[in-house]
Amino acid sequence: MTADKFETVHFETQDGVTCNLKHFIGNTPTREPVLLVHGAGVRGNIFNPPTEKNIIAMLAEAGYDVWLENWRGSIEIPINEWDLDSAALYDHPAAVQKVVELTGHSQISAIIHCQGSTSFMISAMLGLVPQVKLIISNAVSLHPVVPKFSVFKLNAFVPVVDLFFDYLNPQWGLNAPGIKEKLLRFIVDTTHREKDTLVGKFVSFTYGAGFPALWRLENLDKTTMDWIQHEFANVPISFFKHIRKCVKAGVLVPNQENGTKTYAPDKIKTNARIVLFGGAKNLCFLSDSQEQTFDYLESINPGFHKLYILEEYSHLDVFLGKNAHKEVFPTMINELNQS
Repeated sequence: MTADKFETVHFETQDGVTCNLKHFIGNTPTREPVLLVHGAGVRGNIFNPPTEKNIIAMLAEAGYDVWLENWRGSIEIPINEWDLDSAALYDHPAAVQKVVELTGHSQISAIIHCQGSTSFMISAMLGLVPQVKLIISNAVSLHPVVPKFSVFKLNAFVPVVDLFFDYLNPQWGLNAPGIKEKLLRFIVDTTHREKDTLVGKFVSFTYGAGFPALWRLENLDKTTMDWIQHEFANVPISFFKHIRKCVKAGVLVPNQENGTKTYAPDKIKTNARIVLFGGAKNLCFLSDSQEQTFDYLESINPGFHKLYILEEYSHLDVFLGKNAHKEVFPTMINELNQS
């Protein structure tokens, strides 16, 4: 979808950060709004790959009013040292409220991915997005489970990297501005021998334990592999410090002491139906992440929520895959149609 198919709507969070929504205007909606929420160090445009038919196109064809949220973790927002709490408390509630105000719909649905998913799920668990009736979550939600090598990286590499960098940026694979960045690029290129782009290798180094970590190369076409190089940028070390605490706890927890022990309480404050997707070959967050969250949700409200494990998918190829329009999106849209 080209840029002229979207209008940009800015909104300000309660703590004074200006974020934005990209509203798809290429169709005449006959159904409610669907908010798409991206992961860390990317932007809403991650849902808009140059594949045969992406999730935006299929939602529009199905009659949905499509909105992309650029929260403070977006590369379109000025660089900031965010954590999951700040996104959950301020960004997602403001984005949902803005969509409700602009569309006149009292209820909407959301498709959320990776750290957009974890932070949005915190919002839901805290009762901050009561307007959302259906949440479709990909990769990870309330229980982050990562490969053993990722645990090692979080505990051993992050403290070292924190001495030299405030942010990591996969764009250094294309243009490393200084000696430190060039050295890190050399390390990445030396240790990652997969047939990916150097930015793709940097993404795997930054986010997971695989070669590659965020997608299966056989699921991506050449055009998408080239395009994705320009969709990753700065991610703050502050995020990795927070997710390290959550991984250690086995569940999402606050970054700072705030009186809340866990974001997966015995009683939840959302009535939304939650549909979980996980890639069986995900080497960023293992599919156990979504399985554990499903078991938790099932213990609270049996038979209400749903889990899908995608056997031939990893992490982000769930949305970027060349066959996702046949193998993944119809299931998501079917779940939307049932709500």
